[in-house]
Amino acid sequence: MLWIATLASNFGGLVQSVGAAWMMTTLSSSQSMVALVQASVTLPIMIFSLAAGVFADNFDRRRIMLAAQTFMLVVSLTLAVLAYEGLLNAWLLLAFTFLIGCGTALHNPSWQASVGDIVKRDDLPAAVSVNSMGFNMMRSIGPAAGGAIVALAGAAAAFAVNALSYVAIIAALFNWHPSLAPRHLPREPFGGAFAAGLRYVAMSPNLIRVIVRGFLFGLSAVAIQALLPIVVRDHLQGNAMVYGVLLGSFGFGAVAGALGNAQLRARYHNEHITRIGFLGFASSTAVLAMSGVFAVSALAMFVAGVCWVISLSLFNVTMQLSTPRWVVGRVLALYQTGVFGGMAGGSWIWGTFAETVDVSFALLAAAVMLVVGACVGLVAPLPDSEELNLDPINRFREPPIRLDLTQRSGPIMILVDYEIAQKDVPAFLALMSQRRRIRIRDGAQQWALLRDLENPDMWTETYHVPTWVEYVRHHDRLTHADGGVADRLVAMHKGAGPVRVHRMIERQTVTPRDDTPPRPAAPTDEPPQD
Repeated sequence: MLWIATLASNFGGLVQSVGAAWMMTTLSSSQSMVALVQASVTLPIMIFSLAAGVFADNFDRRRIMLAAQTFMLVVSLTLAVLAYEGLLNAWLLLAFTFLIGCGTALHNPSWQASVGDIVKRDDLPAAVSVNSMGFNMMRSIGPAAGGAIVALAGAAAAFAVNALSYVAIIAALFNWHPSLAPRHLPREPFGGAFAAGLRYVAMSPNLIRVIVRGFLFGLSAVAIQALLPIVVRDHLQGNAMVYGVLLGSFGFGAVAGALGNAQLRARYHNEHITRIGFLGFASSTAVLAMSGVFAVSALAMFVAGVCWVISLSLFNVTMQLSTPRWVVGRVLALYQTGVFGGMAGGSWIWGTFAETVDVSFALLAAAVMLVVGACVGLVAPLPDSEELNLDPINRFREPPIRLDLTQRSGPIMILVDYEIAQKDVPAFLALMSQRRRIRIRDGAQQWALLRDLENPDMWTETYHVPTWVEYVRHHDRLTHADGGVADRLVAMHKGAGPVRVHRMIERQTVTPRDDTPPRPAAPTDEPPQD
């Protein structure tokens, strides 16, 4: 139900994008202004995605999506009315497309994270591919339909179709009632949740590689979408219908790529698929820059569509399979920030190149950038998706405590004592390196490893958390995959008893009265005494 409703929404969005891009060619002769239409949609996704990811991980995703879709419905209706009345100028058109991008930024992390809630983990790669295929099915017909609508009835009609398309997904979301896992901890504060998402990605090198490659791909590949209206108008001497057909060719290629995605993933490593995507898109961009023949340009767009979907769906699947559910909305939001940030920057860069030199030079420069993106994999290859069990291990039980604590009590300091034989020290230190990354990624602060000078076999791991509830949350985030590190550390412990854990709360030793600085003495005429 949601997938079909999303098809209708995607159809309307693509019709709207054709109408906005083509309308800009009539409102402004500036090539950079035409390219900024694409940037105005992608820029808010770059700016607001992480905040939307925080909402997706802490609130009801269904309600967030309802709010986003309703907001876009209102904006699209207003845009259609203004276009019909002839009240739009270039900057006002950019402002409305920016607002639609804001709604998309709010919607996307919740929708992407919900896919993992709807299907099982084993079905997630296929679900992401089907989701991508659905979007690109609409990309096959939406732009062509948009071109026909604009050619026959004008851009205002395209904006009205987009407004109507939101009705289906709003109705589907009203009828969807997912079962939500009960919360036994309070929601994370916005600032803390925001920082936790950044920290998790910063301590996950594989996720950083995916985000960097997504940024490079978005930066370079967006040149085709940003400059295609100019190519159609100047190189092919076409109209809105030709523009829509070329975008439809891109969509057909994307559907073909989605259908072949599973076979590619089964036969090739992720890095090999990524290089195919970068180099194939570079070839298509170069052909589009040099060709003035419609059929050749359509074929180049088809190949570009194949490479587009095999690259972006691979990035999306890798991010989802490498992230536990507690932070998946924020991680996907950061990934989208990278990709759409690249698109926003690329739209401006390639539009500026087209304005100052010409559109062919801009497309060729983008093709070179795509080749550079493929070569990055020689230095930092994309990881293959590991079969990690990222479900919470759920073996932590709050210890009985004799002090009267609240959830906000703190700061809390944790000390974990190990007795390690000398022969096991190298392996112990290697495991502790992993332990440090896991601890910090899950919220620990000021992590340190200490060795007893008088008894060198004794080691103490220490870290801080701000409050008692953050200590409990820290342990709730531990996954089965990370639990293996803890189990191996415990197995190395050679002490007579189990590993000893000390939980301390910090307290000031200076009384408030003593902590108050003395008042300055009244000035006197007497000389100071030694």
